[in-house]
Amino acid sequence: MTGQAWTLDDIPWDRFDATKVDQEMLRVVKAASLVEANGGDYAAYLCNVFADDPEFQQVARYWAAEEVQHGQALARWAALADPDFDFEASFKKFTDGYSLPLDAAVSVRGSRSGELVARCIVEVGTSSYYTALKEAAEEPVLQEICRRIAADELRHYKLFYDYLKRYLAKEGIGRVRRLLVVLGRMGESEDDELAYAYYAANGGTEAYDRGRWSRAYLARAYSFYRRHHIDRVVAMSLKAAGLNPQSPLAGWIARFGYWFTRTRSRRALAAEA
Repeated sequence: MTGQAWTLDDIPWDRFDATKVDQEMLRVVKAASLVEANGGDYAAYLCNVFADDPEFQQVARYWAAEEVQHGQALARWAALADPDFDFEASFKKFTDGYSLPLDAAVSVRGSRSGELVARCIVEVGTSSYYTALKEAAEEPVLQEICRRIAADELRHYKLFYDYLKRYLAKEGIGRVRRLLVVLGRMGESEDDELAYAYYAANGGTEAYDRGRWSRAYLARAYSFYRRHHIDRVVAMSLKAAGLNPQSPLAGWIARFGYWFTRTRSRRALAAEA
């Protein structure tokens, strides 16, 4: 794999319209720029886990380069929307306060197949999230950035899914274990990474309070989801687990997932009031 699907020069920056910037959306975009820009650490972790697979290591580094570019694009847009946004200072604050297990020699998921299942969940989750942002945004440059990132993340899902099939042939982990990884990774959507990124990106000066900043992030991020975004997350997650993405179970989980995100967003907003 060589060459990126697009570059920052492909973004129509001259179309930026400050009058169409949503300030609440700006907050989550700032946070997303930090998480995406940290792709290099994720690549280092994956290269440790797949230390004897140079082909996959090359893929991981290519993937990380695209993730970092996502962060650069989002940070540049955020700086247009808020000239006071200091990406470098925010990124340092984020990486000083949140770190990945870079010394891990084996996957925190228990197997390489489990690691690839988790990567699939992250990619379909982010693809759906950026699709939701694109559809909710009115600012045209942000719409274009989110469209491109969502397409990249969907392609990344397919890439990791192909490697998942290879490793399943070697390791043979069953559907139950894969489903447990899916559920576990979904649960991590409310862990410290996103909450701390939101804190670092949005001027938190007091000591980090996970509960407060997690609620602040979720109140905004979950509000952009619509039912069709959840449907796609559920279907492609079940596929990674080896289950039927078109089954009645998928529909039930999607209904629950949509109810959960809406309820979680409303409660988080109420807690902020």
